[in-house]
Amino acid sequence: MAELNEFWKEVSRTIEEGDFEGYAGTFHEKATLVSGISNKAYPIATALAGWKKDFVDTRSGQRKSSVAFKFNKRLGDPSTAFESGIFYYSYELDGEKNGYYIHFDGLLVKEGTWKMMMEYQKSAATKEEWDALK
Repeated sequence: MAELNEFWKEVSRTIEEGDFEGYAGTFHEKATLVSGISNKAYPIATALAGWKKDFVDTRSGQRKSSVAFKFNKRLGDPSTAFESGIFYYSYELDGEKNGYYIHFDGLLVKEGTWKMMMEYQKSAATKEEWDALK
């Protein structure tokens, strides 16, 4: 569990620092993003291409970004993991603060280090749901 906690800390760090390469490195090269919000699934490379500008803007200081995770289910063994919970992504751009809570599942494999194989952003969550998780 400690290694998985470190994985999520690294994800948070890369988003806060605008470290696009580091963030991309948390995913397996054949990872998939599933969006229950847009009812689509596609390679993580496609999602990363769409998110890259936010990382560049964060790194340059034009944007402040952060993410936090809370879990309601954590299953696995030394080489596979299923993590389920809510993430809160927040950002500030041009002095305006925004953020959103998302129910998500993550399927990870350990190949030397933990890598996300599938990220399933299931649906919007509420602050009340977030607050109810430990």
